[in-house]
Amino acid sequence: RSALDAGAPVLVQVPRRGYLPALACGGCRAIARCRQCTGPLSLPAAGVGAVCRWCGRAEVALRCPRCGSQTVRAVVVGARRTAEELGRAFPKTTVIISGGDTVVREVAARPAVVVATPGAEPRARGGFGAALLLDSWALLGRQDLRAAEDALRRWLAAAALVRARGDGGVVVVVADSSIPTVQSLIRWDPVGHAEAELAARADVGLPPSGHLAALDGSAEAIAALLEATRLPEGAQLLGPVALPAGVRRPAGSSGSRATDARMLVKVGREQGLALAAALRRGLAVLSARQHHDTVRVQIDPLHVG
Repeated sequence: RSALDAGAPVLVQVPRRGYLPALACGGCRAIARCRQCTGPLSLPAAGVGAVCRWCGRAEVALRCPRCGSQTVRAVVVGARRTAEELGRAFPKTTVIISGGDTVVREVAARPAVVVATPGAEPRARGGFGAALLLDSWALLGRQDLRAAEDALRRWLAAAALVRARGDGGVVVVVADSSIPTVQSLIRWDPVGHAEAELAARADVGLPPSGHLAALDGSAEAIAALLEATRLPEGAQLLGPVALPAGVRRPAGSSGSRATDARMLVKVGREQGLALAAALRRGLAVLSARQHHDTVRVQIDPLHVG
């Protein structure tokens, strides 16, 4: 409010676009899922029904399979819902949304609340007077090897758009200040955070200290690929597990998403090329056998899940 009173725009970073991008049972808090494909349900706008984020099917009769409740609650609030609430809190202030298909490049140096998703933050002439980083748990709590790294990168990018402290700039992150990633933001120490992440990954042989191959496809197709592949000595198999949420299915996949799986193959740093060559030969064997189920192979994928 003080930044708005001073005539400066305020940036509000929200991790998710949309209205209510994730729903849970109002009774037992289980994630609300589609009965057709088990994908997560979302509420795209006020006054409309729930829709599956994977297959797009509308869910007209919500009922939790675990407890039978017909009520739902928001797991995380999207940019549009946040903008709606801020518009009610500051009725005389312009609220701008930047994200998804509507990205604003620049805003004027006048009072406004800018609600943006990570990567869609506009620049403000003269800098933002303040930035509010919401729902930090949604970034830090992702089941992903790079969750903390991505969260800090997004926070630093947003904070860099705020004017200097000497000019009245303020950055507020809604999070427990004892979390190491939050401490790195407070101290503005991305190098220290990177060093700590590198040491933690080295202890367990994860990239960049080692190499990972992600094999995505049906359990049967993955098993066939591994049978046809002579992996480097000492390679470790992790999984299979369900294909992580948000990861696209391999092109040409048959069956439903519920049958898709992911297997990880871990090797030492010096065995990366040998692993890639072995998997390439294994895929060639499957192709010669005219094995029709698709297996997608990624070496050191950006997002492990």
